Amino acid sequence: MGQLIHTFTVEDTEEIIPKVKQDFGDEAMIVTHKQIKAKTLTQKPLYEVVVAVDEKDYEKHLKKSGKSLEPKKKENSSQDTKTKKEDEVLLDFSSAAKAYVEPKNKLDNFKKRLSEVSSEINKVANFKDLNTNSLEYDKKIQSFEKQINKLSEKVSLIVDMMWQSKAELKNNIIIPPEFATIYKQAKESGMKEEHLEAIMKATLENMPASMKSNPEAVSRYFYSLLRNMLPCRTETQIKKQKIMMLVGPTGVGKTTTLAKLAFRYAYGDKRYKTGIITLDTYRIGAVEQLFQYAKMMKLPIIDSIEPKDLDEAIKSLNYCEVILVDTIGNSQYDQSKLAKTREFLSHSNADIDVNLVVSANTKLEDLKEIYDIFSSYLNIDTIIITKFDETKVFGNVFSLIYDINKPISFFSIGQEVPDDIELASSDFLVKCVLEGFKRKE
Repeated sequence: MGQLIHTFTVEDTEEIIPKVKQDFGDEAMIVTHKQIKAKTLTQKPLYEVVVAVDEKDYEKHLKKSGKSLEPKKKENSSQDTKTKKEDEVLLDFSSAAKAYVEPKNKLDNFKKRLSEVSSEINKVANFKDLNTNSLEYDKKIQSFEKQINKLSEKVSLIVDMMWQSKAELKNNIIIPPEFATIYKQAKESGMKEEHLEAIMKATLENMPASMKSNPEAVSRYFYSLLRNMLPCRTETQIKKQKIMMLVGPTGVGKTTTLAKLAFRYAYGDKRYKTGIITLDTYRIGAVEQLFQYAKMMKLPIIDSIEPKDLDEAIKSLNYCEVILVDTIGNSQYDQSKLAKTREFLSHSNADIDVNLVVSANTKLEDLKEIYDIFSSYLNIDTIIITKFDETKVFGNVFSLIYDINKPISFFSIGQEVPDDIELASSDFLVKCVLEGFKRKE
């Protein structure tokens, strides 16, 4: 003899207990109830109720009421099948937990969590008290729902613990279950392993003990910690002439980024007289594209071929509050072009802000190499990150900034000129690292 699951609907929660007693007997247990149709001006609300009762108790009730045991309805069979599948999943989960060999302290922790979940299940299973009034019943239903939510959270934590237990941890860092979800997100972001371990260690050591048992508090603390580790340049009102030079390897979108910045400064909330200088005379197509952008935006543009001409070009744009300088796009291995860019800077007496433009879809090892080589030739002031729309992981960008400790100034988040440019913020980047890039609607 097993347990039967029955589902029925009522229009009023006060009908539930009388109907359960009448149709299924005093030994029936209400598993859950939920509203499936809201109240309208012309119709009453509708509630779905799930009841569990032992077969033998149900038979006794039917005999007592002069009814016979009906064949199980198709919908109940479906429910039983669902229950059976859920039991199979729990069995598979339990088997996996037993089969996996872990360090003793982690295994003990895992068993402890399983014990807590089992305790929660027992509490829920013993929840039946039909001899109460409606108010008490509603309170117990609310209590029941809270227990189910807590149980769901604990199962999620254990699933993340199972994922985490398969990852090799160095330096004997044991990740508590409440930290497992945020650790998994950071791990999957492509962040450098040693950075993740250092951050997790700092979190475990410095986070207040009262917060450690709450996964949401852990997540908030972790987000906050990561935000504070990313230097960003805040944009202030331009009071004297600002000259920005964009440097970087080919293919990172340097020219289109400059066009976006030109529009932002010339036609943004605070408008500045803006001019453009290009040093890139090697790529005719890129120069023509930049001249076309300048023409569309009605901005002055000058091409400077020789290093000694740069100061003259800046002088001719002395009425501009913002001057943007486009440079030769070149591989980090092309030392002659890097030396030529350095020569332009060495011949100028102007205060020029050098911005290294790199792409978010570049491997961390390559990003680090690009920075190391460019910074050996040029004094890099800030970093501009492009192509946010061409990747799903941003841990590489986080690790680069964490390593070099240079401020980020702008993010180029798409192909559209002039729209897809944003002032860099640590909050935006951390969300990209842990949640992925989400374009604003």
